[in-house]
Amino acid sequence: MEQPSLPQRPSVPARHRSRDLGIVIGTSAPGPLDAIADVPGVRVGHATVRREPDVHSGVTAVVPDRVGPHTPLAAGVFTGNGYGKLVGTTQLAELGALETPILLTSTLSAFRVADALVGWMLQRPGCEEVLSLNPVVGECNDGLLSDIRSRPVREEHVRAALDTASDGPVAEGCVGAGTGTVALGFKAGIGTASRVVDLGGHRFTAGVLVQANFGGTLRVLGRVITPRSLGVEGQAPDPGTGSCVIVVATDAPLDARRLTRAARRAVFALARTGAAYSHGSGDYAVAFSTAAPSAVPVADAELGPLFEAVLHGVEEAVLNSLLAATTTTGFGGRTVPALPADALLTALGAPPRTPPR
Repeated sequence: MEQPSLPQRPSVPARHRSRDLGIVIGTSAPGPLDAIADVPGVRVGHATVRREPDVHSGVTAVVPDRVGPHTPLAAGVFTGNGYGKLVGTTQLAELGALETPILLTSTLSAFRVADALVGWMLQRPGCEEVLSLNPVVGECNDGLLSDIRSRPVREEHVRAALDTASDGPVAEGCVGAGTGTVALGFKAGIGTASRVVDLGGHRFTAGVLVQANFGGTLRVLGRVITPRSLGVEGQAPDPGTGSCVIVVATDAPLDARRLTRAARRAVFALARTGAAYSHGSGDYAVAFSTAAPSAVPVADAELGPLFEAVLHGVEEAVLNSLLAATTTTGFGGRTVPALPADALLTALGAPPRTPPR
């Protein structure tokens, strides 16, 4: 197995991404944004709901341009551990068809978000006669830092995330559905990454987005990293609880079965970051393709580079979610520390040098 390169960077800005620090996972090149929005026809929007000190929540929307009940996209879903509320799972698994954008939010707000998504979809052009619709909404429990019982995410927040979704750079860390999430002992949030791969002589992009909120002990480039080892203090979340929802997008022509295989790799990739996959964890991945329905699917024997792209992309996206997040004090006065990049690089023992431009 190829070894990821060591980080090489002389100085560290306030917050950043793993590649800013020279931490490169795998050898495949990222897309221009190194984000799920590198997949043509995929946009991302956030609505952050923050009312200090008790509410740190929100909603994140992954919006494929042409998705709808009359133009569903091929999709697959995989459950690593099912302690969660992934709305729309059964029809997604049964039909292998995605009819709506994919929304991520807080656990107790998932049902309001699903209802708001249905309302938004029914008002889309071409949906005037729609009588059945399968919204897909994932969630993580942000109750450590946010007053989750207040269910702060409302219809206006859902519509804002959908209506402002962009194919530009994707905000990460404490934003949208990641505003109050915690992972691997540190403040986490939204993270994303992409890879460009060659499948059967054709170039395609695979992009991932994670809502990181899971337990375990962080591993970076195979090294164990804990808050104590980095000298930071804060509220230690239960290492055996938490969740992660992963969205995988690609423009490679894949059918539902092949996309389910890709979704499995996304959940497998969490192990590389130190995930515990505990009893109380909801670990899910939804994968979809933006390719035309008439396109011939990539042969199974040629999927190796795509699987590797998903594995490396998820590993990087989780690290990005941690590096972009900021120390947060929330509900009950609990404080969860951010992952300090300077201390991380010191722990990894990387010799500093100016990175290539």
